[in-house]
Amino acid sequence: MNGQVLKNYLKHTNSFIRFLLVGMVNTGVGLSIMLFLMNVLELSYWFSTFFGNGMGAVTSFLLNRTFTFRSDIDWRRGVARFFCVILICYSAAYSLGQAIAGSLEASVHFSIQQNVAVLIGTIFYTVLNYIGQKYFVFKKSNLGTIQEGRN
Repeated sequence: MNGQVLKNYLKHTNSFIRFLLVGMVNTGVGLSIMLFLMNVLELSYWFSTFFGNGMGAVTSFLLNRTFTFRSDIDWRRGVARFFCVILICYSAAYSLGQAIAGSLEASVHFSIQQNVAVLIGTIFYTVLNYIGQKYFVFKKSNLGTIQEGRN
């Protein structure tokens, strides 16, 4: 019974709430992969963040298309736009995260700076990604907007 209440609640939430819920899943997947690759396998910052985001991106596209934005956008068009937004957001957010963390005092250990860079980048990435997906990738047509208002 509680599962049905939650399902009904989520059905009527706005896209930002659903995006945040999907984002928690994506962040958990992507961030744990990033930190594992960087700290356990000792792979580079850029490889780790790129691969971790890539894995989260696949999950993100599927969940955001069906659950968050309830889009009927053509798969080929949606995937192309989605990955353009992902790459732009990734480059901007993680470059900014690395720059901010790099400005920490020299006494902070390099591995800590990289972990801080990942966390800062993740915050910027989430905000930029929502904007790009909502207004570019899964943008509703006028018909979709009218139908969403009826639900």
